[in-house]
Amino acid sequence: MSTPDLYVTDVGTGPPVVLLHGLTATHRYVVMGSRSLERSGHRVIAYDARGHGHSGPADAYTYAALADDLRRVLDEHGVERAVLAGASMGAHTLLRLALTDPDRVAGLVVITPAYHQDATSGLERWDALADGLRTGGVEGFVAAYGDPGVPEQWRETVFRVLRQRLALHDHPEAVADALAQIPRSKPFDTTDDLAQLPEVPTLIVADRDEADPGHPLWVGEAYAAAIPGARLAVEEEGASPLAWQGGQLSKHIAQVAAEAAF
Repeated sequence: MSTPDLYVTDVGTGPPVVLLHGLTATHRYVVMGSRSLERSGHRVIAYDARGHGHSGPADAYTYAALADDLRRVLDEHGVERAVLAGASMGAHTLLRLALTDPDRVAGLVVITPAYHQDATSGLERWDALADGLRTGGVEGFVAAYGDPGVPEQWRETVFRVLRQRLALHDHPEAVADALAQIPRSKPFDTTDDLAQLPEVPTLIVADRDEADPGHPLWVGEAYAAAIPGARLAVEEEGASPLAWQGGQLSKHIAQVAAEAAF
């Protein structure tokens, strides 16, 4: 199995924080370009997942492989323990690593998780998105995406962000492969497994369903209930999703880092 080249950025000094993005995104889309973490005294390592952004394509797109990539980034950058902060696919990846390599984890920020054993799989939709991207590029993906199911005030933002981030990939065919494979992979079996996570500062960041129906609020609440000592953060009703507010999200990550033991 091939080991892809990963595009990694490493800036700042201080307690290490590793940022992991979601499916079809890049390293820019965790704290949305905010630089407050490195400015507030943190070493921030962010990378494009295999097949995404400037990283190379791979044979396999599974959570086991994604966790191996995260472990490799830690090793190659000389980081023994870090605060791991990831969104969606990135959240599931860091949980996979935390369950298998708890000693590498100083703190966890689990942003907009979506996987749950009781959630409907929707594999047909993921396949349609993969086919749309593979055959029609960015606009093919957007056409397959269809109605985002959000209030009118959020629709323009959703489509603008989709087009922006899909245009950043060197290997769109690899992103299509990831779209077809990753939703078929499990980061863990059930939320009961999350009780085995290491006892480190842990924050679950969830979005309300109105603006982000793909990451249901109830899933974030279930993670917060399953992980011992975890806290839950959600935006105020009617506000922009917390996961979209890079500056505010960075403050939450910094708080977890302040509580972590390195």
